[in-house]
Amino acid sequence: MTMRLLFRKNNNKNKILPVFIALIMVGLAFHTNAQISICEAQGIPIEDCLNVVSTAVPLLRATSDARSGAMGDVGLAISPDANSLFWNAAKMAFNEDPAGVSASFSPWLRQLGITDIYLSNLSGYYKPDDIQAIGASLRYFSFGEIIFTDFTGQELQKYRPNEFYLDFGYSRKLSDALSTGLTLKYVHSDLAKGVVTSGSEVKVGRAVAADVSFYYTNDISLGGTDATLNLGIAATNIGNKISYTDDDVDKDFLPTNLGIGAALDFDFDQFNKFTFAYDINKLMAPTPKADGTHNELDAVSGIFSSFADAPFGVELNEIMHSIGMEYWYNDVFSIRAGYFNEHQTKGNRKYFTIGAGVKYNIFGLNISYLAPTTGQHHPLARTIRFTLLFDFDDYSI
Repeated sequence: MTMRLLFRKNNNKNKILPVFIALIMVGLAFHTNAQISICEAQGIPIEDCLNVVSTAVPLLRATSDARSGAMGDVGLAISPDANSLFWNAAKMAFNEDPAGVSASFSPWLRQLGITDIYLSNLSGYYKPDDIQAIGASLRYFSFGEIIFTDFTGQELQKYRPNEFYLDFGYSRKLSDALSTGLTLKYVHSDLAKGVVTSGSEVKVGRAVAADVSFYYTNDISLGGTDATLNLGIAATNIGNKISYTDDDVDKDFLPTNLGIGAALDFDFDQFNKFTFAYDINKLMAPTPKADGTHNELDAVSGIFSSFADAPFGVELNEIMHSIGMEYWYNDVFSIRAGYFNEHQTKGNRKYFTIGAGVKYNIFGLNISYLAPTTGQHHPLARTIRFTLLFDFDDYSI
């Protein structure tokens, strides 16, 4: 049997989806013309310019915690918390509290009335002493219920595809201002196990990967105002290619990423604190080629070729930018805002984010909201994300 389109179970959703897809297709037609004009203006051949870098398990890089989600998806250099393992494991050693736990929930596609697609995350860290820390996290993504049909419309089976990622990290201070981190992770991607398509049976995709990161923090003075300069760099999701077929012929790259970030924390007085942060990220996966030769590279070759396998202007276009701001009053209440920008020819994700947080004793609550600034639909648009945090100020957890 051949897998046809994937339709959702709810009848109302089935009526909404075709309209939604049609609107996307019309928008894409106008958007593609605009992209071609941009490529021509830059003097870059269309085949080199309009080739979005794509990987398997892209949700491995999806932001789950509401704090970073409200700050334009920055996280490499902002102050450490219980979600540091996802962004930059090296930050864990600089957590002020000896232990912390975080639980996050991000509903997806709620603007379509869908309720069973979501991303959840549970993470935490523990510091056995002042110079090192260990952390772990479990991230789970539910794709909801999918109904597989053949060309005649006959139902083949119902399925609930899902993905989960397990992370285990270690962080250690190298000095009073510098730390390093190492994370090992397991990727489990179950999209359509047992379904036969193109003569091959779909299997669960599995992969192992690692993150290597560094974090620097130092107190400085700017114009007589006390401040802290934080710098972070992380190479994440470095691992083997992943396959979804039993013959292991077709393999896809993981979303290996290089991120560099900076943040300035200003302490104006004992009540008012402000943070400004800026991150850049680039996927270390090959730029697609029309002849498909980029897929023939192994994982290591793909990483090194990703910096020079396209014209210089195209490589610059592949860099994603995040800007975020955070204000704290009396370490109790915070407001946040940010902006994420991806080049028009490389995905065109552009959106503003806002959010707020409260903290009382060991308990904290963060929320975030995302608003796209282009006609492109975002699965998190007009959705509230939540994160609960618990910071323990002693070792009696």
